[in-house]
Amino acid sequence: MTGTAPISFRDGRLYVSRAACDAYFCDSGSVALLRRGGDLLVLPVRHAAGGGYILKIRNSAGDRVITAPDFFLAEGIAETAMWNGAITWSDDRAALALHGFFADK
Repeated sequence: MTGTAPISFRDGRLYVSRAACDAYFCDSGSVALLRRGGDLLVLPVRHAAGGGYILKIRNSAGDRVITAPDFFLAEGIAETAMWNGAITWSDDRAALALHGFFADK
Protein backbone atom coordinates (compact mmCIF):
# COMPACT_ATOMS: atom_id res chain seq x y z
CA MET A 1 0.00 0.00 0.00
CA THR A 2 1.38 3.39 -0.96
CA GLY A 3 0.19 6.99 -0.78
CA THR A 4 -0.49 9.08 2.29
CA ALA A 5 0.56 7.47 5.53
CA PRO A 6 -1.91 4.64 6.12
CA ILE A 7 -0.45 4.16 9.61
CA SER A 8 1.12 6.73 11.91
CA PHE A 9 2.13 7.01 15.55
CA ARG A 10 1.51 10.07 17.70
CA ASP A 11 0.14 10.86 21.14
CA GLY A 12 1.11 7.35 22.25
CA ARG A 13 -1.27 5.67 19.78
CA LEU A 14 -1.14 3.96 16.40
CA TYR A 15 -3.55 5.50 13.91
CA VAL A 16 -4.66 3.15 11.13
CA SER A 17 -6.54 4.34 8.05
CA ARG A 18 -9.63 2.47 6.97
CA ALA A 19 -7.83 1.43 3.78
CA ALA A 20 -4.97 -0.12 5.76
CA CYS A 21 -7.41 -1.79 8.14
CA ASP A 22 -9.38 -3.27 5.24
CA ALA A 23 -6.21 -4.42 3.50
CA TYR A 24 -4.39 -5.98 6.46
CA PHE A 25 -6.82 -6.52 9.34
CA CYS A 26 -10.25 -6.97 7.71
CA ASP A 27 -11.20 -10.06 9.74
CA SER A 28 -9.66 -8.85 12.98
CA GLY A 29 -11.01 -6.87 15.88
CA SER A 30 -7.64 -6.73 17.56
CA VAL A 31 -3.90 -6.96 16.88
CA ALA A 32 -0.75 -8.14 18.61
CA LEU A 33 2.34 -5.92 18.70
CA LEU A 34 5.90 -7.26 18.58
CA ARG A 35 9.30 -5.62 18.38
CA ARG A 36 11.69 -7.17 15.88
CA GLY A 37 14.94 -5.22 15.80
CA GLY A 38 14.10 -1.68 14.70
CA ASP A 39 10.71 -2.68 13.28
CA LEU A 40 7.29 -2.91 14.87
CA LEU A 41 5.23 -5.90 13.75
CA VAL A 42 1.44 -5.61 13.87
CA LEU A 43 -0.21 -9.03 13.67
CA PRO A 44 -3.94 -9.54 13.15
CA VAL A 45 -5.67 -11.53 15.87
CA ARG A 46 -8.45 -13.58 14.27
CA HIS A 47 -10.22 -14.84 17.40
CA ALA A 48 -11.39 -12.65 20.29
CA ALA A 49 -10.12 -15.22 22.77
CA GLY A 50 -6.62 -14.58 21.39
CA GLY A 51 -6.49 -11.21 23.15
CA GLY A 52 -4.46 -8.36 21.74
CA TYR A 53 -5.05 -4.63 21.41
CA ILE A 54 -8.45 -3.54 20.11
CA LEU A 55 -8.78 -1.78 16.76
CA LYS A 56 -11.12 0.94 18.00
CA ILE A 57 -13.19 2.91 15.52
CA ARG A 58 -11.86 6.47 15.48
CA ASN A 59 -14.23 8.34 13.17
CA SER A 60 -17.14 8.02 10.76
CA ALA A 61 -14.73 7.31 7.89
CA GLY A 62 -13.88 3.99 9.55
CA ASP A 63 -10.31 4.84 10.55
CA ARG A 64 -9.04 2.96 13.59
CA VAL A 65 -6.78 3.64 16.56
CA ILE A 66 -4.71 1.22 18.63
CA THR A 67 -4.04 2.27 22.20
CA ALA A 68 -1.26 0.20 23.80
CA PRO A 69 0.43 2.33 26.48
CA ASP A 70 1.83 -0.68 28.34
CA PHE A 71 3.57 -2.02 25.23
CA PHE A 72 5.05 1.32 24.19
CA LEU A 73 6.15 2.18 27.73
CA ALA A 74 7.85 -1.21 28.10
CA GLU A 75 9.68 -0.59 24.81
CA GLY A 76 10.84 2.88 25.91
CA ILE A 77 8.64 4.82 23.50
CA ALA A 78 7.69 8.25 24.82
CA GLU A 79 4.12 9.45 24.39
CA THR A 80 5.55 12.46 22.54
CA ALA A 81 7.32 10.25 19.94
CA MET A 82 6.08 10.33 16.36
CA TRP A 83 6.45 7.95 13.41
CA ASN A 84 5.37 8.16 9.78
CA GLY A 85 7.34 5.62 7.81
CA ALA A 86 7.32 2.76 5.38
CA ILE A 87 5.18 -0.34 5.84
CA THR A 88 5.16 -3.72 4.14
CA TRP A 89 3.21 -6.90 4.63
CA SER A 90 5.43 -9.82 5.65
CA ASP A 91 3.98 -13.14 4.48
CA ASP A 92 6.52 -15.17 6.43
CA ARG A 93 5.58 -13.38 9.68
CA ALA A 94 1.89 -12.89 8.83
CA ALA A 95 2.31 -9.33 10.04
CA LEU A 96 2.45 -5.74 8.91
CA ALA A 97 5.98 -4.42 9.43
CA LEU A 98 6.42 -0.75 10.38
CA HIS A 99 10.02 -0.21 9.31
CA GLY A 100 12.32 1.81 11.52
CA PHE A 101 9.67 2.35 14.15
CA PHE A 102 12.18 1.94 16.99
CA ALA A 103 15.00 3.87 15.32
CA ASP A 104 16.08 6.93 17.33
CA LYS A 105 13.62 6.14 20.14
